[in-house]
Amino acid sequence: MKTNGIQGKFIEYKGKPLVREGNEIYYGFMSDKFYLFMMIMSEKKASRLDMQIPDKILVQILPTDGSGNIEKQKMVSGLYEAFDLGTAWLERANRA
Repeated sequence: MKTNGIQGKFIEYKGKPLVREGNEIYYGFMSDKFYLFMMIMSEKKASRLDMQIPDKILVQILPTDGSGNIEKQKMVSGLYEAFDLGTAWLERANRA
């Protein structure tokens, strides 16, 4: 797979590439008009596991043209809510 000049295999979610770099998560094709950007702002300890899980997440839909204009933005609680909201926004933005 080749995405934005980077070659290699990526984790996919619902058929689109998903990349995590530190506290930043990028989702979508750079050949589309928009991509999903999520920044993990805080983490909390999982009650039954000895690990930290994402808690507060900033969800943004950004244009792939590099203009930096934010299409949509919201702070949410939990990774599930972030992906649920973000993927719906992304699908609508790229359809328009």
